[in-house]
Amino acid sequence: MQPTHGGNLDWAVSIGNCPISAVLDFSASINPLGPPESAIVAINEGITQLCNYPNPDYPQFRQAIGKYHHLEIDWILPSNGAAELLTWIAWEAYNLDGVLLPSPCFSDYKRGLKTFNIPWEFYSLEDLEKGLNQYKNFALLINNPHNPTGKLWSKNTLFPYLHEFPLVIIDEAFMDFLLPQDQESLIDVVESYDNLIILRSLTKFYSLPGLRIGYGITNPERINRWRKWRDPWSVNILAALAGAVALQDTAFQEKTWQWLKPSREKLKKSLTEIEGLHPLPSSANFILVETRISGLRLQLELLKQEQIFIRDCMSFPELGERYFRVAVKKDEQNERLVNGLRKIYDNI
Repeated sequence: MQPTHGGNLDWAVSIGNCPISAVLDFSASINPLGPPESAIVAINEGITQLCNYPNPDYPQFRQAIGKYHHLEIDWILPSNGAAELLTWIAWEAYNLDGVLLPSPCFSDYKRGLKTFNIPWEFYSLEDLEKGLNQYKNFALLINNPHNPTGKLWSKNTLFPYLHEFPLVIIDEAFMDFLLPQDQESLIDVVESYDNLIILRSLTKFYSLPGLRIGYGITNPERINRWRKWRDPWSVNILAALAGAVALQDTAFQEKTWQWLKPSREKLKKSLTEIEGLHPLPSSANFILVETRISGLRLQLELLKQEQIFIRDCMSFPELGERYFRVAVKKDEQNERLVNGLRKIYDNI
């Protein structure tokens, strides 16, 4: 058995005769409360529509997104997960000198850029706060909250870059996890900046990774370009139906907000109490943890001893074996993780 370095549990992993369903997966930062029951109902009721092609304009889904964000639907493009739009963002940067990526960063950003041989350079999180004036003809990509650290950038930090860069991409895949009054989204100013692109995902908050559904928000001219470039019907009927109702499910949203903050702070406190671990502050539904023991070793030992899978950080060269990342789950699951980590550290 070999541990994996990806963001999700490798389904080829086996632990003796232990079935894969018995492994508690902390590697993927997915809401443990979902999917919303409203989305499941919409999927079941939508089964009869599978004999039809989707409407390529996705009017119902776009209207739901527009209502949620108080936008006209011309500014919205549903997508096959936010990952699909990373490809077209790369093409948008074709005539620029390159793209600036945060360090560390989500690996799929580089995948999208490689598709069209777009060069990139890295900036540190500290540099983002100090300024990036040396880069003029670059696109700037920021994920907020940042993955894997969970750092949240304030609007005041990001606003100046809208005037300095020809293209600014904000990946807000984890923004929904913050209470509305705590969010630092730039969606409310997108209509004022033609160079601003915002990405959103329904994967994490609504626990729908299998449906592959997200959306982009940017000026209508760019939206129309992307619609011409991409494959037709990239969002399936069931995904569009589930996405539309999930965004309207205020009860599920409230339930998630009530769960996350106390569970995250309790988990962080418990991790801090283990000598050799240093969890970083996080605004998202995951915690990055600095570790005295190799993250790879911890991953392997947790799998062997506890059937728990954590996210190693080897795909982030800046972090390497000194860190691991864990999703925030329900309290009883978080306690199982903490007990497993404490046992390993106590025996070293």
